[in-house]
Formats: sequence, structure tokens, C-alpha cells
Amino acid sequence: MKAHELGVAALGRALHAKTVSSTEVTQHLLARLSSHQRLGAFLATDAEAALAAARAADAALSKGAGGALTGVPVAHKDIFVTDFAKSALPSTAGSKMLEGYASPFDATVVARLGAAGMVTLGKLNCDEFAMGSANENSAYGPALNPWNAERVPGGSSGGSAAAVAARLLPAATGTDTGGSIRQPAAFCGVTGIKPTYGVCSRYGMIAFASSLDQAGPLAQSAEDCALLLSSMSGFDPRDA
Repeated sequence: MKAHELGVAALGRALHAKTVSSTEVTQHLLARLSSHQRLGAFLATDAEAALAAARAADAALSKGAGGALTGVPVAHKDIFVTDFAKSALPSTAGSKMLEGYASPFDATVVARLGAAGMVTLGKLNCDEFAMGSANENSAYGPALNPWNAERVPGGSSGGSAAAVAARLLPAATGTDTGGSIRQPAAFCGVTGIKPTYGVCSRYGMIAFASSLDQAGPLAQSAEDCALLLSSMSGFDPRDA
């Protein structure tokens, strides 16, 4: 089985068994996503930072350290801010209003998945400020459904669902206010979870409707989503 076909759990087992390295997987996925740009799923990547994180994960795994997510690639819906000093990834919320914005910190969800050893490949397309249900409202162009380019992938986390369905990466983050994880997951044939409100911190998540917004994972299976959610969740005193 090719590396891009492996889900989070299967890839994690392969990395711990050392049948493949995180660096090899990251290089393979970076090459794959560069050949799928027409899909419109990614808004930005930083190959240098991703490969540096992959090498660090490989070093940890070689010492027998790391958990189930160490070395597994992920990308974040561009509604989560990412520390520009760590990786040259702007935080735009799919809007020209924030074009070029360089966040000085990571969203809590981003930080927790990074602490779990995941390798960030880039930022994913979404409806502008997460307001939409087709990913046609992004200021940077639509994301397409990988099963049929004439169909929408759903939204607002359309880039996340499309990227996972196209096997550009094993998992992605998304947000759900009124269906923005669940609906694109259904449209693209992947698994998405909207957790109970408050399970995941909203700190660093650009708000659409703070009393309803919730972060959650998109991946190939419920097992994969559970692995991500276990690291994403938890109390955060900065979450209002």
C-alpha cells in the first residue's frame, strides 16, 4: 500500500515499525499535493518547515519515543492561526481582508497536535470566515470535490474534506458551527466529528459565531478521528 493511502492509525503503526519514515511520507505527500493544485484544497504550504518537523519526529521515533501521532502529517483549516515564525504560513480565514497576516502564535488545537508530534503540511481552503456550505465563497477560489470536479466538496471545511478524500494527507482539522465539518465529510466520503461544545479550545480559532463554533478532526475513519481528538481536546484557560 502506498504511503498516501494509509490513514492516521495505520501510518502511525508503520512509523513506529520503521517500515517508512516521516520524512519519506512528508516528501511523498508534498510532491502529491503539488500535482493536485487544481483541486484548490491547499492555500499555503511550507515544505522546509514540514520536512524539519518530519526529521524531528524520525529522531524521536528512532529513540523509541513518541506517541500514536508522532510523524503523521496533518494540515489545518485556515481558520486556525499558525505561528508565522515557526512556519511561513499566513492565516487568512479564506479572506483577502487578512491576506498576508502573520500570526505571532499558534491556535491551541494547532499547538496540541504539534506537541503530539504531528507534521504540519500547510493551511487548507475554506469559505470566507467559515461562512458557507460549498467552499465556493473563498476569496482564493473554490475547493473542488475530488470525486467529481463539477460537484462541491461542502463547506465551510471543504478544503479539509477534499484533501483527506483525495489522499493528499491522512487527516485535517476543521470547524463546525452549523454543519461545517459534518456536511463536507459527507459530501467527500470521509469521517468528520463535531465534538461537544467546549471539548476543544477555540483559542486562536478565528470566530464566526463563538457561542456555536467548535473545532474537530476530519480523517479516513472514526479510529483516526478519535486519535486526533484525544490530542486536540482538553481544558484551556485561554478559551473564553
